[in-house]
Amino acid sequence: MIRSSSLLTALSVPALMLASCANAETGESSGDGSAPFTITEKASFNEPWAIEFAPGTPVLFVTEKSGTMKFLDTATGIIGTVSGLPDVAYGGQGGLGDIAFLDSEASDVLDRRTIYLSWAEAGDGDTRGAVVGKGTLVCGETESCAIEGLTVIWRQTPKVAGRGHYSHRISISPDGQYLFIASGERQKMQPAQDTTNTLGTIVRLNLDGTPAAGNPMADKGGVTAEIWSYGHRNILGLDWDASGRLWEVEHGPAGGDELNLVAAGANYGWPERSNGDHYNGDPIPDHSADDGFAKPALSWTPVIAPGDMIIYSGDMFGAWKGNALIAGLGSQALVRVAFDGESAQEAGRYDFGARLRSVEQGPDGAIWVAEDGKDGRVLKLTAE
Repeated sequence: MIRSSSLLTALSVPALMLASCANAETGESSGDGSAPFTITEKASFNEPWAIEFAPGTPVLFVTEKSGTMKFLDTATGIIGTVSGLPDVAYGGQGGLGDIAFLDSEASDVLDRRTIYLSWAEAGDGDTRGAVVGKGTLVCGETESCAIEGLTVIWRQTPKVAGRGHYSHRISISPDGQYLFIASGERQKMQPAQDTTNTLGTIVRLNLDGTPAAGNPMADKGGVTAEIWSYGHRNILGLDWDASGRLWEVEHGPAGGDELNLVAAGANYGWPERSNGDHYNGDPIPDHSADDGFAKPALSWTPVIAPGDMIIYSGDMFGAWKGNALIAGLGSQALVRVAFDGESAQEAGRYDFGARLRSVEQGPDGAIWVAEDGKDGRVLKLTAE
């Protein structure tokens, strides 16, 4: 067991710069830089991308970006394999992606439950796109599970060239009725403002992948009927607060990472507005009160490069209940954000000295993080 005081570095605490409409913008700020947790290494995996506990169990499932999937029984330490996976378009930011389970199927028996997966899929003419599939997880043996009947229920439209900005994070609404899927703009920018496609959007679907009734543009049909919000860049974190509101965190360009409260039909401005600039130095107009776009609740310049996000609801870290915890890639930190209504501010940043790809809350309220890259460690954080 490694004590956090030997690994983690407290950061400075500059004041937050307040923006319009109760929004806040900050750079490398930190509220409380102390680290009130102990870190225990539990396992390592090859390019872990998503970690997710099967509800009702201590079993943590881990996708590996190259197309494999494993599980860690955190009660026994057993690591098992999962078969029945799809072929993935591995490369760049693409590969096997997110995992989602239904809380309504929570049980201490792991066997036979619905599982959702996302991945990058190859198309015609050197094109690719994100997809989401639905299957049944069957775990009849201690060290192996299989996914049966995995069927694609949603495809990012259109497939395009390139290997970046798939997003493909999955979140199920608190009432268990809807799938929300982050669909990145695939580094193509302008499609995020075009609602005849689903690039740069969050889509809201029924559990079978069909467009949900009541979506903002349901009357337009086609893929437009799937859209819940648009004008996004590269969303890598989605989660719900205790009031049932959906929040997302996304990569900006050179500066301007954003935390947004997601509203039905809202346009978040990319690439017409950003608090960052293009990588070549060309400016992008900042968000402003009168630009007609939804404003970020919080933005970061320099960026934190988010990899994932949860909104903590456990008791182990009682003072953090209701805070967002963001796994930082470029920032190599766990970033904590506190909310006040529709505004937010960074409340803590805890340096890990490694790129953090994913974050998850354990059944006992412990926090789990997965490092990015080959031999990425899965770490358990417990309160001191």
